Amino acid sequence: MRRRLPPLNSLRAFEAVARHLSVTKAADELAVTPAAVSHQIKSIEDHLGVELFQRAKGVLLLTDAGQAILPGIREGFERFAAAIEQIDNLGDAGVLTISVAPSFAAKWLLPRLEGFQDKHPEIDVRVGASMTLTNFQTDGVDLAIRYGAGKYPDLHCERLLDEAVFPVCSPKLLDGPHGLAALADLKHQTLLHDDSPDDDPSCPTWPMWLKAAGAKEIDGARGPKFNQSSLVIEAAVLGRGVALAKASLAAADLAEGRLIKPFGTALPVDFAYHVVCPEAKLALRKVVLFRDWLRAQAASFAGAKG
Repeated sequence: MRRRLPPLNSLRAFEAVARHLSVTKAADELAVTPAAVSHQIKSIEDHLGVELFQRAKGVLLLTDAGQAILPGIREGFERFAAAIEQIDNLGDAGVLTISVAPSFAAKWLLPRLEGFQDKHPEIDVRVGASMTLTNFQTDGVDLAIRYGAGKYPDLHCERLLDEAVFPVCSPKLLDGPHGLAALADLKHQTLLHDDSPDDDPSCPTWPMWLKAAGAKEIDGARGPKFNQSSLVIEAAVLGRGVALAKASLAAADLAEGRLIKPFGTALPVDFAYHVVCPEAKLALRKVVLFRDWLRAQAASFAGAKG
């Protein structure tokens, strides 16, 4: 039968005394009294049934038994330290798993993500695009970016980016006999509808936007509907019609000239993008770095909007 191991504190005391060959120095290292160290040494010797130290002319020396077990015990503590260090390193490098709504991932996050990867190549960012709420305990997710009212009980939540909605279209819709030059010209254009399940009553539909813009004579109910915001924007880029787009999702296409804003009326919405994660995750350096980078990107984007 395998011998039952001595208490861990006794093993620690033995390793420290064997390294210093001094009970006093070992006690200083372990922040206990010399008497406590001596008690631990006697405890492990009683447990093993052998003496581990002897005194010769006032000098503390290891016995043959002490010399025999020291390398294995020392290696054991080194392995313990290495294992704990591996856990600590998970917060500095390795994989950072984030969950993001698909449209926000495709249109806002991914075009910017290379900048974070260049700055922190030691962190491997894995993006999961999903509309469902994240279960941080079972999904292996470190951080999520969610569009909503910001009500996430028992989680850290901070507002990242506000949102507004306005019409966008391809520049090609400005040409032709029914080119889009004035608000009234919308009656000749296909209206593209964002039918994504945001459940935000403040987010304007085409009828709501047309009413706010003073174009009540145009039928805002007509036109195709899309269940993802990114699909609405892609349809507009292809020249299929005029879309009501969220500012953050249309930003890249506007910057590249694939889309234009034919009218100035932008309506803010109550919902926003939020950074969400368990409080415990905030202690991880990789989460801190990514959250700080997101804040900087959001501030830059907000400043560019004016």
